[in-house]
Amino acid sequence: MSSAALEAEAGSRATQAAGAFQFVLHSHLPYCRLAGRWPHGEEWIHEALAETYIPLLNVLTDLYERGICGKMTLSLSPVLVEQLADADVCTNFLLYLDEEMEMASRDLARLDPEEQPQLHYLASYYLDFYEKIKASFVDRYRQDVVGALRTLQDAGCIEISTCAATHGYLPLLSRDSSIYGQVRTAVASYTRHFGRPPRAIWLPECAYRPARSEADGTVRPGIEAFLAAQGIGCFFVETASIEKGRPGYRSRSAIGVGPYALAEKRFHAEAPAAAEATRAELSTDPGGSTYQAYVVAEPDGTVTTPPVAVIGRNERTGMQVWSAEWGYPGDADYREFHRKDAVSGLQYWRVTAPDADLGEKDYYHPDWAAGKVASHSLHFATLVEELLRDYWQTTGQYGLISSNYDTELFGHWWFEGVTWIGQVLEHLAASDAVDLTTTSEYLDGNPPRQALAIPEGSWGAGGTHWTWDNPDTHWMWAPIHEAERTMETLVARYPEATGDALEALNQAARELLLLQASDWPFLVTTGQAREYAIGRFHGHLERFQGLVSRLEAGAVADAAVLAREYYQRDNAFPDIDYRWFSERQGRVA
Repeated sequence: MSSAALEAEAGSRATQAAGAFQFVLHSHLPYCRLAGRWPHGEEWIHEALAETYIPLLNVLTDLYERGICGKMTLSLSPVLVEQLADADVCTNFLLYLDEEMEMASRDLARLDPEEQPQLHYLASYYLDFYEKIKASFVDRYRQDVVGALRTLQDAGCIEISTCAATHGYLPLLSRDSSIYGQVRTAVASYTRHFGRPPRAIWLPECAYRPARSEADGTVRPGIEAFLAAQGIGCFFVETASIEKGRPGYRSRSAIGVGPYALAEKRFHAEAPAAAEATRAELSTDPGGSTYQAYVVAEPDGTVTTPPVAVIGRNERTGMQVWSAEWGYPGDADYREFHRKDAVSGLQYWRVTAPDADLGEKDYYHPDWAAGKVASHSLHFATLVEELLRDYWQTTGQYGLISSNYDTELFGHWWFEGVTWIGQVLEHLAASDAVDLTTTSEYLDGNPPRQALAIPEGSWGAGGTHWTWDNPDTHWMWAPIHEAERTMETLVARYPEATGDALEALNQAARELLLLQASDWPFLVTTGQAREYAIGRFHGHLERFQGLVSRLEAGAVADAAVLAREYYQRDNAFPDIDYRWFSERQGRVA
């Protein structure tokens, strides 16, 4: 299009936005219900509730009550939703809050207000913080975080997307029955909690696999075929999966916040050849633009029916948060995550300087941090406006910026991040240049006009599967693959089970899903909770095998007794149907 035509069309749209923006926040934690407490276990959920989920819910609800619809797409993994809705988790969360308030109260008594005025103030600050979180949880949301999120979705303010049931790493599963089972269980869980089926999904770790031929000649469908069969119309991928290495691409290896940085460092240190091969492969195809959604096509151009859309993460806005060099969370005045008080465990220090040792950190000043949030939120909103205007002026197209992040980055890792999100939403809601949107709202108004083949990969280290399948974790996949085939055999043996057999088979399917969680190899790779993850992996495998051995021996009653015992510990997905895991290699129905 000529510059004159662009100017003329731009003039005709002078009162219209140049494009749309959405935050896509992916929320997930390992299944850790009744798994103990610090340093690894159910406290993961409690921390995320206190520091991330309830503060985010407060921000979105506050905006809504002020007449501002802070639209975003919030991905919730089904296994996380099941835990957030669990009565035991909610009861234990209240105990956690009481413990945090007690720690802050003890610090108030321990710290001298004259000799240590800032520390004394911060103890009071944390006491007030946890008191408000408890009031929100108990009084504002009636201990029903999932229900409060459903209310916001029903009001049209947010879209809640789903994920594979237990965050199973789909490309590495050997049987299509497991991919189907992960997605089918997710849809059932979502519908039960939110009163409608999901329209979009965050593939675990943004890991995608197109159709491929196996050694035996079987052609396995691409991941999108399983989504289409379940009525899911969109998923998200990493920037390079869309742009395929076009100039300016920066790997997610630049991230400096959260556990993924640990995997990136290992990958580039231990697998440099793989990293170089990934870069070379990406650079061979000009790809598309993350400012547009595409219909997913197989390498031969085949498109599923109904078609499935794909949206890529916007790199430029993403790096404002992820970058270790110039991302907002590394600002000197934000709270330091890693240094904690030796007595209470509360975090009383600020970043100070990116290269400062923990012992050199200065005290945290919430008012200083608030000033940085104000400037950074305005900077980000202005950047979004500029990027969308530039895209419109260059192409004449209404573009989309999708800024995709892990939800737990905000509040937990970046303490001030939730407040930042709220202020960004408020700025953009008032912008004439930008339409705030959700995934499905954008696609309804702007259906994709082009098809694009997406390469196999993830948003993990190097864009490959290495983070989940490497020398430290490779041993985990053979037991998973064997369990997948065993489950298919059980379904064939008990095609229409009832009573005790049904109870045992459903629990076996539940343990299989939990065994497949991507969390266990991820935690081994990063070293965050290696022994814990190995123990959880073996625990779900042993429970699965215990049920299988009894069912295969015909001891159905004994299997049912065991299933009831296991259900007390692993009770996610109460409406699971073991027949979802029937053999279907090479097909989705």
